[in-house]
Amino acid sequence: MRGRFDNLKRILQLDPQRDHQQIVQIVGSYEYPWMMQKSLEFALFRTYAVPSIGALLDSTRQFARHGQKRYDDTSLLIAEFVEHGYDSQRGQRAIKRMNALHGRYAISNDDFLYVLATFIFTPIDWHKKFGWRQPTQHENMANYYFWVEVGKRMGIRDIPDSFEAYERFFRDYERRHFRYTPQSRRVADATINIFLSWYPRPLHGLIREVIYALMDDPLREAFGYPKPSTALKALVEGGLKLMALWIRYLRPPRRVPYQLTELPNRTYRQGYQIEHLGS
Repeated sequence: MRGRFDNLKRILQLDPQRDHQQIVQIVGSYEYPWMMQKSLEFALFRTYAVPSIGALLDSTRQFARHGQKRYDDTSLLIAEFVEHGYDSQRGQRAIKRMNALHGRYAISNDDFLYVLATFIFTPIDWHKKFGWRQPTQHENMANYYFWVEVGKRMGIRDIPDSFEAYERFFRDYERRHFRYTPQSRRVADATINIFLSWYPRPLHGLIREVIYALMDDPLREAFGYPKPSTALKALVEGGLKLMALWIRYLRPPRRVPYQLTELPNRTYRQGYQIEHLGS
């Protein structure tokens, strides 16, 4: 389709280290906006399977009591520094607010390193599997450099100094830490209930099974969720791959950027102040 690969050509002309913010914004706003949003939702979901993270989130009861608000606060804070840049005025305010919220709790540096890694490698995994084209190493490196800079501004220490080293840390951390706990299961259940609330009640059973089908086995087993049928898993994954083909061959390239911070929001219908997010 005419213009389908114009953004990719533009990306490949940029330097993945120097221009990482621009590359991340092109990918998230034009190339893969829906897929990026879904993959980041699952990136956060993965963190609950680490017992120390699941226990902390469960102790706050925020997901159980104010699930949609908690989801929107997190999404908007991240979108602020992704869409506008981490050194923009809005990006700096968002990171400052995020650091203030995290500062209330005793969170280990390793857990911070793992959470940061999920934002690098979960979207890459999703795009490799379901994207309308394969992500390039150019884009992958830009994603790495972007989140490393965010991590520095969050005060995270000992961030691996290469893409490959950080990926090894990420995979190994999940192998060593993923396991079932009641606290992690409660946070996962509360998050799934947020997703279900977006759909009519008669569809909740099906949507729940679709969510299980999108989980890899280590993640699903860490929450104690049932194994989906082979047929349903194939149907769900096949549906996403068909959607990718539709985007590649039939859908016109996006000309207007997708900006989460500018869209209507379920919690903040009259707008929001960055400093009030998470309160």
